[in-house]
Amino acid sequence: MLVLGIESSCDECAAALVADGTRLLAQKVSTQIPIHSPYGGVVPELASRDHVRRIVPVVEQTFEQAGAELSECGGIAVTAGPGLIGSLLVGVMAAKALAWSLQKPLVGVNHLQAHLRSIFLERDFSYPHLGLVVSGGHTSLFRVEGPDRLKPVGRTLDDAAGEAFDKVAKLLRLSYPGGVSIERLAEKGNPHAFRFPRPMPGKRLDFSFSGLKTAVAVRVKKEGLPAGDALCDFAASFQEAVVDTLVKKTILAARKEKLSRILVAGGVAANSRLRTRMQEQAGAEGCQVAFPPVPLCTDNAAMVAALGHCLLTTGKNDGIMLDADAGLSWDAN
Repeated sequence: MLVLGIESSCDECAAALVADGTRLLAQKVSTQIPIHSPYGGVVPELASRDHVRRIVPVVEQTFEQAGAELSECGGIAVTAGPGLIGSLLVGVMAAKALAWSLQKPLVGVNHLQAHLRSIFLERDFSYPHLGLVVSGGHTSLFRVEGPDRLKPVGRTLDDAAGEAFDKVAKLLRLSYPGGVSIERLAEKGNPHAFRFPRPMPGKRLDFSFSGLKTAVAVRVKKEGLPAGDALCDFAASFQEAVVDTLVKKTILAARKEKLSRILVAGGVAANSRLRTRMQEQAGAEGCQVAFPPVPLCTDNAAMVAALGHCLLTTGKNDGIMLDADAGLSWDAN
């Protein structure tokens, strides 16, 4: 089955065509980085307005890239939540219009579940496994029993890890997106040069990054903005605090859930230091760890189409009654 995926949950407007849930035929992503860079973060109103302008061309260009016709599509999948409600509505309404006009089945996809399905576009990964979704909006741990069967085991209580990267980068007057800027500086820095707290130490599996962000702000206010080698050390030390927290809690969750396979997905999963540390620690625990290809870590429509294929093949069809839900959740049965 050829499935069209549409993603517009935040600041990426994307469409993709995936065959049989595993073969990516074409994908188009329209980024909004130039729009949001002056603000150091995503401005919801600006994001939704740009989605309105981009959604139709993005879908058209995806079919052109694949050399396919709209009529060849067997079904449509769209991110229905969680995300920014204005952005979600643009994608959902476009998908509903296409499904109605083509008389094709339509399914709404959970954004976090889709991230955890992205690995299957590169390789198979057995169930059950532990899933960590870490991005600008989410830092969550799940026991993953199937494509849409997830049991939450830990989550962020305030800022997500990616959000902390962006806010600290803005504080340091670095370019947006912050995670990329900090990682580049960190490659030249000493991760042990500055001491930053590890949020919520101990055996609890939830995350909290607001205190770490505050610790950075207090230090900058007291000592001033670092520069040169000190800035690289500062970035490396902050990054290490985030990575250390993510790795330790993920390994702890794998132990508690008695799982030997770990999947890390989401935008922050592209971070090279996180990949290295997670692989080292997972290997020491006798666990297998996997990451999607870097282009599939950030928000994309291929993962939406891949999960949509799983849902469509079970006969699911939300149809034109589908609605966007900024806080979309699911039964964890």
